[in-house]
Amino acid sequence: MLVERSDVSEELARMHTHIGHFRELLAAGGEVGKKLDFLLQEMNREANTLLSKTGGVGGKGTRITELGLAMKAEIEKAREQIQNVE
Repeated sequence: MLVERSDVSEELARMHTHIGHFRELLAAGGEVGKKLDFLLQEMNREANTLLSKTGGVGGKGTRITELGLAMKAEIEKAREQIQNVE
């Protein structure tokens, strides 16, 4: 049961999709600030879910937690930059 609850593959797949969409919006240009901000919100939710799933997992869970926290920090930096785009 613990293994099933700690599976983060779905969150990683969604994060990958969000990143791809984010890149497409950046490449398209134009007024994309609000769309990018929304995507960053979604990425932050995925990071939160990922972190909540790794809390009780030993071993690699600690490394995943470190990476998840770093991901959240980068998402927050991007959100601050996107505020200037709007």
